Amino acid sequence: MVSALDRKMLRDLWRMKGQAGAIAVVIAVGVMLLVMTQGLVRSLEETRAAYYERYRLADVFAAVSRAPVQVVPELQALPGVSLAEGRIIGSALIDIPGQPLPVRAQAVSLPLANRASLNEVYLAAGRMPGQTAPDEILLLESFAKAHALTPGDTLRATMNGALRDYRIVGLAASPEFLYTTAPGELVPDDARFGVIWMTRPAIAALFDMGGAFNQALVSLARGANPDAALDAIDRVLAPYGGTGAIPLEDQFSNKFIQQEITGLKGSGAVVPPVFLSVAAFLLYVVITRMVQSEREEIGLLKAFGYTNSEVGTHYFKFVLTIATLGALLGCLLGIAAGRAMVGIYVQFYKFPFLVFSLEPASFATGVAVSILAASAGSILVLRKIFALRPAEAMRPPAPADYSGGARMPGWLRDRLDQPSRMVLRRLTHQPGRMAGATIGIAAGMGLSLAMITIYAGFDRTVDLSFHVIDRSDATITFTHPLSDTALFDLRRIPGIERTEALRVTAAVFHNGPRSHQGAINGMPPKAELYRALDPSYQAIDIPPEGIVLSLALAATLKATTGDIIWVDIKEGSQPRLPLRVAGVAETLVGSPAYMDMTELNRLLKTPGRVSGAYVTLTEGTEERVFADLKALPAVAGVTLKAESLASFVTMMNTGAGMIRYVMGAIAFIITFGIVYNAARIALSERLHDLAGLRVLGFSRSEAAFVLLGELAVVTLVAIPIGAALGFGLGQVIAAGFSTEFYQIPVVFHPASYGVAMAVVLGAAITSGLLVKRDLDRADLIAALKTRE
Repeated sequence: MVSALDRKMLRDLWRMKGQAGAIAVVIAVGVMLLVMTQGLVRSLEETRAAYYERYRLADVFAAVSRAPVQVVPELQALPGVSLAEGRIIGSALIDIPGQPLPVRAQAVSLPLANRASLNEVYLAAGRMPGQTAPDEILLLESFAKAHALTPGDTLRATMNGALRDYRIVGLAASPEFLYTTAPGELVPDDARFGVIWMTRPAIAALFDMGGAFNQALVSLARGANPDAALDAIDRVLAPYGGTGAIPLEDQFSNKFIQQEITGLKGSGAVVPPVFLSVAAFLLYVVITRMVQSEREEIGLLKAFGYTNSEVGTHYFKFVLTIATLGALLGCLLGIAAGRAMVGIYVQFYKFPFLVFSLEPASFATGVAVSILAASAGSILVLRKIFALRPAEAMRPPAPADYSGGARMPGWLRDRLDQPSRMVLRRLTHQPGRMAGATIGIAAGMGLSLAMITIYAGFDRTVDLSFHVIDRSDATITFTHPLSDTALFDLRRIPGIERTEALRVTAAVFHNGPRSHQGAINGMPPKAELYRALDPSYQAIDIPPEGIVLSLALAATLKATTGDIIWVDIKEGSQPRLPLRVAGVAETLVGSPAYMDMTELNRLLKTPGRVSGAYVTLTEGTEERVFADLKALPAVAGVTLKAESLASFVTMMNTGAGMIRYVMGAIAFIITFGIVYNAARIALSERLHDLAGLRVLGFSRSEAAFVLLGELAVVTLVAIPIGAALGFGLGQVIAAGFSTEFYQIPVVFHPASYGVAMAVVLGAAITSGLLVKRDLDRADLIAALKTRE
C-alpha cells in the first residue's frame, strides 16, 4: 500500500518532471559512459586474451640474421621457456593491377603441420596451402578485402628479387596482425600493407633459408622471469646476428591495442565523475529550493505527528528516485552504445570475433556512484528539515528584506524602469541563490568549451604532423641502407623536384629503470621537408652531437635536456651508446628521437648511408614517378603523405577517438539541461510574485522580463567563469585521450569560446521561451493562494 508521503512524492515528481528529467539525463550520461567504456575495456581484454591463447601467440619475438634450426632446442632448454620455434620472415612487394606502385607486404612461414606451434593463423576462408605446392599462399583477410581478392585469384609478388605469380588458396588472420602497418609507419591502411603466409619449404627456398630461420618465437612458462628469459635468449642468438628479443608487451600490434584499452580506461575514469558531479550540484539546488518552498507543508507534517526521520526520508526518496531512474537509463544507454562501438572495433581491428561483454561491476558502480553523488547533494539540505520547528515552519515566510542591502544609486534608479529595478534588487540581495545558478550554468559552459577544444586539439595534431612537420609529398624507403649517392638516382627521375635524405635505425632507449623501444631518425642539417619543432613550433637545428627527444619520449624516459641516456642500437654491431639529451621536440604523433645524420652514421661506423628520402613531386607526374621508382630494385616502398593523412584521420575517428563526438553531443545536451533547469527553478520560486505583478497591472512581457532578465544576467556572468572551468576540464580530458601513439594538445582558439558562448546563449534563449510559455499559461488565482 502506498503511503501518503509516497503519494506526495509521486505528485512532486510529476509536477517537477522537467527539472527531474533534466537531472536524470545528466546522471544517465555519466552512467552510460561508465558502462560503455568499462564494457568495451572488458570486451577488448577478454577477446584479446582468448584470441592470443587459442592461437598461441608467442610471448617473445627475437629477430636474427640467420640461425641454424639446431639452435631451437637450445632455446627450448632455457630456464623459463615452455616452447620455442624458429620461422622465416621476409619482405615482399605485391603488384596490384591498376596501381602504379607495388604494395609492401610481409612474407611469413606457416607453422609446421601436426604439431603444437606458436602464432597459428585463423583461417577465415578457403584452405591451407599444400606442403608440396610452393605457389600456394594465404593472404591477410583485411588486405584481400581491400583489393577484392578471393581464394582462387592469382597474386603477383616480388620476394628477394624474384617476381612470381602465386595462387591464393585461403584468407587468414592472426593475433600478431590485429594492427598492421608498413615498416616504419604508425598509421594502418588495409590497402597499403599485406601479409602473405607460405609453407616453410617454399619461403626457405625464396630467401635462401634452408635449414635456418631468421626469427625465433618463444612462449614462456607460467611464473617465469621475463627479463631473465629475454637476456638468456639474447645470449643464445647473439652469435647469429640477433637484434634483441622483444617481449609481447612491446610487439607493435599488441602495444597499440593496449594503448587503445588504456585510452578507454582513461576516458572512463575522467569523464563520468564530471557529469555525476554536475548532477549532484543540480540535485542540491533543486532539493534546497524545494524545501524552502514547502516549509509550511513540512511544518504541517510534523504537526500531524510525522517524525524528522520520516519527513527527511520522504525528501531523500525524491532524490534517490531521480538518481535511480537516471542510473537505470544510463545502464540501458551504455549497453546500446557499447554494442554499437563493438562493430567499429571489429572493422578497424582484425579480431575474428568480438562480442560486447557486459561488466557487472560497471552497473553496480554506476548505480552506487549515482546514488552517492545524489546523496551528497541532499544530505546538507536534510539537516535544515530536522531543524525546522512545526510552529515556525507553518508561518508564511517573511517577505524578503532588502533594507539591509546597498541602496541603489539615484542616477541608476532614475534610468531604470520598475521591472529592471526588480531584477537588479534580486541579484544584489540574494547573492547565494544567484551564485548557485551561475555555477551551474558555468559548468555547462565549461563542458561545452572543453569538448570544442578537444575537437580543435585533434585538428591541431593532424595539421602539425602532416603539414608543419612533414612538408614532403611522399617518403621513399630503401630495402637496406644505401650510399647517399642513391639520392642522385632519385633526383634524375622526372617529376621529383626535391629530395631530402633520412637515416632510420631501430634502438632501445634507457634512462635508469625506464626504457622505450623505438627508432632514431637521422636528419641532415637544416632539414626542410621533415623537421623537428620546438614547443613554439619553430624548426630545431639538430646539433652535431647529442640526441633530441620528442616530448612523448622524454616524458616516458623522464629525461630532460642535459641528461645522459643509454641507447642500444639494433643494427650492425649493435653498439650501446651514452648520448646527451640536446633538446626536446614537440611531436604529436609517435615517440621519435632525432640525431644529426652524419653523427649517427659515424657512431654506426657506416659513413654516408641513407635509409630513404623525403621527396616533393611535380603535380600531375605521380604515376610516371611511381613507374620509374618501381623499376628500382633498392626501393622497398613509397608512402604518399595524402594516403597516410587519410588513414590517420580514420584511425583517430575510430575507437576511443570516436568517443569525443559522443561526449561532445552529450556536453551540448547537458548544457541545455543545466540552463533549462536553472530557468525552471527561478520560475517555481517567483511564480507567486510574478502572478502578483500581473494582478497589479503589469503586462505579460513585463512580468516575463523580471524573470528572464535575471536569467540573462546570470548567464552572462557565468560565461567567463565557464571559460575558466573549460580550460581546466580541457586539460584533463585531453590527457585522457592522448596515447603513446598520438598526443592531443589543448587548443583554445577565440572561435572555440565563441561557439561555447553560442551554445550557452542558445540554451538560455530556448529555455527562456519555454519558461515564458509556462508563465503565460499559469493560473494566476492558484499561484496567488497562500497555504495556511
